[in-house]
This record gives sequence, C-alpha cells and structure tokens, in this order.
Amino acid sequence: MTTYCDYCNSHPEDIFNKTYHDTQYGFPLKDDNLLFERLILEINQAGLSWITILKKADNFRKAYRGFNIDKVAKFTEKDSARLLADAGIIRNRLKVDAAIENAKRIQVLRKEFGSFIGWLDAHHPLTKDEWTTLFKKTFVFTGGEIVNEFLMSTGYLAGAHDKDCPMYKKVASLRPAWAR
Repeated sequence: MTTYCDYCNSHPEDIFNKTYHDTQYGFPLKDDNLLFERLILEINQAGLSWITILKKADNFRKAYRGFNIDKVAKFTEKDSARLLADAGIIRNRLKVDAAIENAKRIQVLRKEFGSFIGWLDAHHPLTKDEWTTLFKKTFVFTGGEIVNEFLMSTGYLAGAHDKDCPMYKKVASLRPAWAR
C-alpha cells in the first residue's frame, strides 16, 4: 500500500496534496476553530477524494464563516439552504447538518473542558478504536476512517508521515500529542 508520503513524492504535479502534506498534515493544531475546520473537511471527504476537498477548502472557509464554531452553531435553516446551493462546497444535507450539529456539540464540550483541544487532551491517549467509540458517542457523522484521519492529521495519532519523510522530524519537533 502506498503511503501519503510516497504518493506526494511520486506526484510532484499534485501541488494541492504536496502543500497540504508539507504544511498541515500531522501538524498539531492549537486553535479550536482550526480543529473544527479539519473535522468538517474530513467529514466532507467521506466518499470523495481528498484532492476534491483540498481544491474546495477556500470555498468551505468562506461558506462556513472561517469555521468559527460559535457562528456555525447559530446557523439556521436559511444558512443550510445557502450551503446546499453553494457549488463551491460539497452539497450534501447530512454533511451540512453534521457541521452545524457538531459546532453545537463542541460548544457543550467547551463548557466542561474549556476548549475542543481540552476535550481531546483530556482523553489522550486512546487507541484508534477507543477514539472512534468516543467520537461516535460525542459527534455525528464520525465513522472510523473520518476519526482516524482527523486524529492523524492533527497530531493525536501517529502515522501521518513515514519515518524517513522530512516532514516526520519537523512534525515530531512540534511535540504533537502522539509524541508526548
């Protein structure tokens, strides 16, 4: 099986994946809105290729108001209709509804844990299966692959980069959760 690092190295023409690989994938995030963004992008990727999401990422940021959790949690049916009519993003009712509902659920988590990051850190470390069970209990539209990619892409699970990838050392130097 080809790893993401292998794919990016063997497809230098794919600047979307290469840029994401070299600047975001596996790097720890310190901002709740960025974590929320990554979760929603991973949810939207379900059933599609990651390149589709990367190409639409700026459109997602505009449509979802910069992935501001508090703004998205206040989205109304009018906002849902706007999102479902926006050809610049993935127009899937379940995914749109999941973004809004998950924003509301993160607001609840922040009351108890202070932040989305606080919630993640309070449960770290867990196995992939334990994380998946927790996410399914806490959020909507969060199956095993979505949870795995979200956690690897944000530094909570190891495996984003091959050990011989130059990004591996760069990410590890930032002390992501998996390295603590």
